[in-house]
Amino acid sequence: MSLDFHIKPEVRILGIDDSALLNEKVMIVGAVFRGGDWMDGVLRSEITRDGFDATDIICDMIKKSKHYGQIRTVILDGITYGGFNVIDIQMLYRETGIPVIVVMRDYPDFEKIKSALKYFPDGEERWIIIKRAGEIEKIAGKKGLIYIQRAGIGLKTVKKIIQLTSIRSSIPEPLRVAHLIATGIILGESRGKA
Repeated sequence: MSLDFHIKPEVRILGIDDSALLNEKVMIVGAVFRGGDWMDGVLRSEITRDGFDATDIICDMIKKSKHYGQIRTVILDGITYGGFNVIDIQMLYRETGIPVIVVMRDYPDFEKIKSALKYFPDGEERWIIIKRAGEIEKIAGKKGLIYIQRAGIGLKTVKKIIQLTSIRSSIPEPLRVAHLIATGIILGESRGKA
C-alpha cells in the first residue's frame, strides 16, 4: 500500500549510494538530511560486489542507526549497488517501516540488464527482485526530469520530497551528498554524477 503523507520542511531523509567498485567489498554511505538543507549524520557499511546481501545490510545499517526513529524516507540511487547486488525495495520497506524512493537519471535498459544477469547462477532470482520494484515513473524535479520507483509511499508525496530536496541538481541532496562522500573516501576525491 502506498501512502501520501504531510511533508515538513525538515523531514528526515536518508540518501544511500555506493562507492567505486575497486574491491570485493563495496562501501555504501548514507547521508541523513533534514529536508534538502541540513545534514544530520552519515552512515557507512559494506556490501559484497555482485553479491546478494545489499537489502539485508541496508536494513541492518538503518535499524542500528541512532537516526532510525526519525527517518521518514529512504532514497536510493537505482536498485543495483556494488555491480549487480540487487536491493529488494519492497522488503526494505517492510523490514524498516520506512518508505523507499528509487531515483534514476535515465530509464533503465532492461534488455542490457537481462543479458548481464545471464552470467549469474541466480540471475532469474535477481530479475524477479528487479521487476518487483514496480513501475518506473517519470517526474519533473526542479532541475529536470528523473525516473523513480517507490515502495510504501504515494506519488504525490514523492513529488513533494523531490521538490524539497533537489537543491543543486535533479538528484535529491541526501543522495548527491552520499555519492560525494562514498566516492571521495574510496577514490581520494569525489567523481561522477550522483
